[in-house]
Amino acid sequence: MKSWKDLVVMLLLTLGTTLASLLLSTDSMPSPEPDQPQEATGSEWIQPAPAKKMYGIPLASYDIINGKVRRGESLAELLHPHGVSLQKILMISQLSDTLIDERKIRPGNSYTIFSTSDTTPAYFVYEKNPLNYVVIRLASDSLWAQNGEKTIESRLQFASGTIETSLWESMRDSRANPMLAIELSEIFAWAIDFFGVQKGDRYKVIYEESFVDSQSIGINRIMGAWIYHNETDFWGIPFEQNEVRSFFDEERNSLRKAFLKAPLRFSRISSGFSHSRLHPVLKIRRPHHGVDYVAPTGTPVLSVGDGVVTKAAYQKGGGGNYVKIKHNSVYSTAYMHLSRFGKGIRQGVYVKQGDIIGYVGSTGLSTGPHLDFRFYKNGSAVNPLKVEAPPVEPVDEQNRISFEIIRIITMQSLKLM
Repeated sequence: MKSWKDLVVMLLLTLGTTLASLLLSTDSMPSPEPDQPQEATGSEWIQPAPAKKMYGIPLASYDIINGKVRRGESLAELLHPHGVSLQKILMISQLSDTLIDERKIRPGNSYTIFSTSDTTPAYFVYEKNPLNYVVIRLASDSLWAQNGEKTIESRLQFASGTIETSLWESMRDSRANPMLAIELSEIFAWAIDFFGVQKGDRYKVIYEESFVDSQSIGINRIMGAWIYHNETDFWGIPFEQNEVRSFFDEERNSLRKAFLKAPLRFSRISSGFSHSRLHPVLKIRRPHHGVDYVAPTGTPVLSVGDGVVTKAAYQKGGGGNYVKIKHNSVYSTAYMHLSRFGKGIRQGVYVKQGDIIGYVGSTGLSTGPHLDFRFYKNGSAVNPLKVEAPPVEPVDEQNRISFEIIRIITMQSLKLM
């Protein structure tokens, strides 16, 4: 694998304004004002070393007490043992909820008390989450409080691996952020059925991740991705067109298709499309013109494409709560055995690809929670797993050269990992 710097340089050459603007913006930022005036020694000006601070408070001036909130602890239990009066604790509890809300103090969150040499508490800092905190000044008759935000560090990260059981577990085993599995499933949702990912499939990803105090707070964006599945290479190349950033394959086709490959994320298929299947409840053979996805009750069910809801009702024939969507003059889909419908889902409503139209359940003739998903072409049921949808929004001809530069370097960067 090439060095981190080599890959960054390669990406900078092609991912252009996206990564370049991110990295170069830090170089163009003005230098911060010094905390103290410069001191003169002879004919030279010497800049004193900046005082170390935490939450904007100089550390040298105080004794520091760090702690974590225990289950059931209140503000009084946090502060009174350290010398904060009950009157002042009452004043803190009466601060605006935008500063501190005692009802939302959570076990495991960190807090810090800054005390003077005579152990008098001067400041109390409570971390609301890994990024946001509130500073409360205690060393006066009146209270002063201010919200603060920690510095976010963006890092360019690399992940690669071979799947043994699942994409999620492979990410975890390689010590990459497991949320990458979700990101990849969304990028390649129209090309790869992630319920069918197999042992031996491989992946490589370049991505940007945000950290606070060396703790990840999330993935910002994917800078390039490759998946080897079913003896086929799938490339995810980011490109901005018409002010919209999306992903394309190596032939300039958008990875976004007319239909998603599956209406659920991360489940398993229990029963496929068949003209003669033994019904698990009726114990007779009859056609099963759909695909059953096993998932926990309440799992969101997504519309695989844009369209109009033509049915959202209870089907007496055994389908239970079901939704049917007409996508165009040729295709329609149905979603059966739902526990409940999505918010606002009713006949005549227009939905977009990826909208939640219901939740997995076991209504109707069903032995357990699952989704019976059906696909229709010109009114006839077809196997959802074999529907080939044409790509949409390919790279415009006028953007071809720009895309080619990004494609070549992105693919080369991934190959070198």
